[in-house]
Amino acid sequence: MRRLLLSLMLILAGFVAGLVLTARMRIAGDSRAETPAAAAAAAQRPAAPVAQSREALPAPTVAASGGPDFTRIAGQAVKGVANISSLQVVRTPNSPFGNDPFFRYFFGDDLFESRDRRSLSLGSGVMISSDGFVVTNNHVVGQNMSEITVALADKREIRGRLVGTDPGTDIALIKLNVSGVPVVPWGDSSQLKIGEWVLAIGSPFQLSQTVTAGIVSATGRTNVGFADYEDFIQTDAAINPGNSGGALINSRGELIGINTGIFSQSGGYQGIGFAVPSNLARHVIDDLMKYGEVRRGAIDFRVDSLTTELADQLGLSQTRGAIVTQMFRGSPSLEAGLRPGDVIVAFNGQRIDDASQMKRMVSDSKIGSTATLRVVRDGRTLDVKVPIQSSASAVRSRNRRG
Repeated sequence: MRRLLLSLMLILAGFVAGLVLTARMRIAGDSRAETPAAAAAAAQRPAAPVAQSREALPAPTVAASGGPDFTRIAGQAVKGVANISSLQVVRTPNSPFGNDPFFRYFFGDDLFESRDRRSLSLGSGVMISSDGFVVTNNHVVGQNMSEITVALADKREIRGRLVGTDPGTDIALIKLNVSGVPVVPWGDSSQLKIGEWVLAIGSPFQLSQTVTAGIVSATGRTNVGFADYEDFIQTDAAINPGNSGGALINSRGELIGINTGIFSQSGGYQGIGFAVPSNLARHVIDDLMKYGEVRRGAIDFRVDSLTTELADQLGLSQTRGAIVTQMFRGSPSLEAGLRPGDVIVAFNGQRIDDASQMKRMVSDSKIGSTATLRVVRDGRTLDVKVPIQSSASAVRSRNRRG
């Protein structure tokens, strides 16, 4: 009986072992067969969405070096940018209380004798003609200027003659007695686009031929407080003290602006610089060459931008336009029907957003022409025709009327 039971147990154990071995072999065989099948199926599947989106992206525009190459245009443009030093004579009262506003208010500046103090102004300039014309800022040459020295890129220092200035745009023109000097060609500032690469070239802190790069941050900037006639290019190219009067260059090596000032709380570069557009500077320079002064249009009344409070008082729903704030007795505009408090919303059919824009349009108008103003008065809209005078005659006329 024992032998019989032992034999049955051995037979049963062998049968179970055979089943287990057969199952393992079947599983292994099935797994090996799945691998090529899965690979074939995967090969027939469509590409993943990520791969498709990558193929749809445009080709990169950045050069292999990591950025645009300005070496050629910078190397050429720096030859036409000069360093300018202007010696000015400043008359100051010879008084220990000369800086005290209360003392000056009660006693004036005539109590003590005055003395002359020399002040050195440093800046930059751009050669615009091979026969020695240099454009710079008016504040670089200043008032009561006694002598101007221009240091060229080839290290020559030449005494300059002031041809004329235009404080309204902060532009000045200097003439050197030289010929055959490198120049920076004029560009068309009206073609500038926001985000376009530009170079600022000048002499910050007397470091001649310094080149910085940036982009055009904005165009047509006004109300920044640098000049009466404001239409600035804003850039983040580094501009520091001494850059004034230097060149703003586009990627074709053309002069598209005259660097004029910066917005800064520290006195140094903070990423906000301003330049006079080349088209405006060129118009000013042409007049200075021809007449020694800038001849621009003017009107015989004064305007200011609308505020929210003024718009509410006048029953206007928006602050767009320029309000007439002052008129003169017997002036042609008064006789034409314009009145104080009128809000000018269009100038010769062009929309007016603020007073600065209107002043630019008036300045660009032809002297002796007639401008059509669309004004809003007491909720009514009407057109008034006013004459465009020369800026010099407008000033004389105001002075005569008091």
